[in-house]
Amino acid sequence: MRIHEAPHGINLVVETPETIYIGRFDHTDGFQVVMRDCAIHPVSSPASAEAFVKNTAKYGISVDRREVVLEASRVGRVRLLGEIPKD
Repeated sequence: MRIHEAPHGINLVVETPETIYIGRFDHTDGFQVVMRDCAIHPVSSPASAEAFVKNTAKYGISVDRREVVLEASRVGRVRLLGEIPKD
């Protein structure tokens, strides 16, 4: 999924090279992405990043920031939080 295809209000996992953001997608204007009620995790290794994503999918979002604005050009992979396996 690309960020501009995401429906408003859905919980997403948004990955940048340095950080993972998990929260409610608000909108994008093509240059910036606005998300609400986000958990934020720095990427130190792919394994720790994926463990964070799976833990959040299983137990819910622990909100670090109420609003996050990202540069759209920094967004790599985008996934629906609801599609992450909870095992």
